[in-house]
Amino acid sequence: MKTLHWYTIRWQTVVVVGILAVGAWYVMYGQYRHDSGHGPAGPAVAPAAFAKIWSTNKFLLVGIGDSITAGFGATPEHSYFQLLQANDDAGHPAMRGCDLGHVLPNLTVQNLAISYTVAAEHLRDQVPFVQRQPAGVHGIIVITTGGNDLIHDYGRTPACDGAMYGCKYEQALVWKESFRTRLRGILDGVIAQFPGGCDIFLANIYDPTDEVGDIEHATLLLPAWPDAIKILPLFNTVIAETCRSYTNVHLVDFYSEFLGHGIHCANRWNKHYRKDDPHYWYFANLEDPNDRGYDAIRRLFLIEMAKVFTHP
Repeated sequence: MKTLHWYTIRWQTVVVVGILAVGAWYVMYGQYRHDSGHGPAGPAVAPAAFAKIWSTNKFLLVGIGDSITAGFGATPEHSYFQLLQANDDAGHPAMRGCDLGHVLPNLTVQNLAISYTVAAEHLRDQVPFVQRQPAGVHGIIVITTGGNDLIHDYGRTPACDGAMYGCKYEQALVWKESFRTRLRGILDGVIAQFPGGCDIFLANIYDPTDEVGDIEHATLLLPAWPDAIKILPLFNTVIAETCRSYTNVHLVDFYSEFLGHGIHCANRWNKHYRKDDPHYWYFANLEDPNDRGYDAIRRLFLIEMAKVFTHP
């Protein structure tokens, strides 16, 4: 019988332990790595849609909502609201000329969005500050709302309507209707201030877990929320249904575009893995986008706006 020497056993052991260690590292950390990547992000915007002036009439661009519209996490001049007005030609040369400033020369702006706010605060504290406009002014309103209603108060306090983190599905079935009422109040309140007409671009809510539902593995120290994977679609359904009930409210689909760019962006086995751009589009706080995420968002808004303003 061949004798196994101590150094043979140790070599084999080292190999096995090394394989296990690499596997453990991937499970515990590797699949949640947050590499934001470089270059343009999101869908391509057709330059032809911005080649001609859309209108020389007066327009007012209004931002309402939470930290996404306020631009939290963006580097200076790179929030989506700022990029809608004027592209950074040096940072985004392919988007040169693709902004509202080029196609609406009589555009003014007002951003009322405040970080950390929920839908009830958007209705109470922001909508009243949209001043009534003359009949000759057309409104362009961009809104992000509802995300904070879901994620606040991060499980630190018992879940309630407007701060739902950790709630049960059955509770969400009731609270989504309260959200629907607040959302319609926001839209109706804004529309009333534009007798000359307005178009509202309302975003839905993205999922930083890439439809896995393991929010506890995010960068924040968040408790598990098993029902979240079923609750988020409830709110996005309310947003979609509300958009369809107005002829001048247009859905901007953050949810679909951000799948594959959350905490599982590096996981090749995730069904939303993006081989062409397997990178993270969120800021360090998980709730808001990073610069590439904001780039994608402004593209989504511009594409929807071009559909509205360049088609009779």
